[in-house]
Amino acid sequence: MSQQTLDHADRAAPTTPEAGEVGRRSPRAPRRPRPRVLLVAAVAWMLAAVFLLPYVEMVITALRPADELRDATYLPSAFEWGNFVDVWRESHLGDNLRVTLLISAGSTLLVLLVAIPAAYYTARMKFRGRGLFLLLVLVTQMFQPTSLLVGLYREFYQLDMLNSVWTLILCNAAFNLAFAIWILTAYFYSIPEALEEAAMIDGLGRGGALLRITLPLAMPGVVTAMIFTFIAAWNEFVMGLTLSTVPEGQPLTVGINSFIGNYTVQWNYLFAGSVIAIVPVVILFALIERKVVSGLTAGSVK
Repeated sequence: MSQQTLDHADRAAPTTPEAGEVGRRSPRAPRRPRPRVLLVAAVAWMLAAVFLLPYVEMVITALRPADELRDATYLPSAFEWGNFVDVWRESHLGDNLRVTLLISAGSTLLVLLVAIPAAYYTARMKFRGRGLFLLLVLVTQMFQPTSLLVGLYREFYQLDMLNSVWTLILCNAAFNLAFAIWILTAYFYSIPEALEEAAMIDGLGRGGALLRITLPLAMPGVVTAMIFTFIAAWNEFVMGLTLSTVPEGQPLTVGINSFIGNYTVQWNYLFAGSVIAIVPVVILFALIERKVVSGLTAGSVK
């Protein structure tokens, strides 16, 4: 074998560390968290405990026997799981839950059907009075349902629409429409218009570009508007109490209030109904929490 071949083989062979060098190497030790990070984590856990403590107390009271409601102990002697069964059987809670689902879903659907085209047109078209329109949308957000309650009651009374689910759907949609338009306008404005122009060059119209290109990209903003509208309609109380007087036709928030009497309060049933009321919203928010956060930050960075 020639010397040139040997030199080529020596250059091609991989270099390996010596045995003594390998033995001296040790795995990198994990870094200890900094004191500042530990302090921030401790404060975060303390704040989380403060916010979670009322919910823990609500669950414990919901499971407390009726004869121990006035006891000073934090935990009952035994957990009464039958309170949830009793509150479901002895009240109209099932009907109230159905009505609340219809109101929340109907209001959310109506808001999206109106807010999506309104926000898209506001973000894309530079029409005269655009700033005034956004200002009027913001002003309507300042009105509280309580201040308009007398006029709403008189109007729906004359239309013979009291004790109707459609009445509460229209009212909840009207008071949540402004927030949805603001959120979606910011999100549509953050999406490059060049994407729609390229789609329209390929043969799509304005509506097709919205449905196939812009709307899928704006889905986090749509989900944000949807979840906030749904939660606002789910938690609404004043309009449900005023515009609906039939017990089985009232929303869940009003139905839970029926456990508060003139002289006594059924605390175990009240908190059991409250636990039932918050579970669907907590599950829904946990499933789409990431899209809600991304939707809230829409338009903050160019």
